[in-house]
Amino acid sequence: MPDVTTDIVVYTTDRCSFCTRVKALLDARKVPYSEINLERDADGRAELVQRTGMMSFPQVIVRGELLGGFQETLAADRSGRLRQLLADAA
Repeated sequence: MPDVTTDIVVYTTDRCSFCTRVKALLDARKVPYSEINLERDADGRAELVQRTGMMSFPQVIVRGELLGGFQETLAADRSGRLRQLLADAA
């Protein structure tokens, strides 16, 4: 596993519009996250499968719990769940 310095890890690729959107959402909320770019980190792909059982991206993990992709992160933001997960992480 990489040296992650935040409670949130986001698995992305460069050409993925949903990856750009999920990072913009977290940035807008001023939520720090560690990014693992699957195009630049070959080990990241294996790690993603190990942690989530999936190869789809983006994938957002909060304190070891899989939140999901952009749609799930957006829904968690709108429902207040993202805020609660972050409060629990504090």
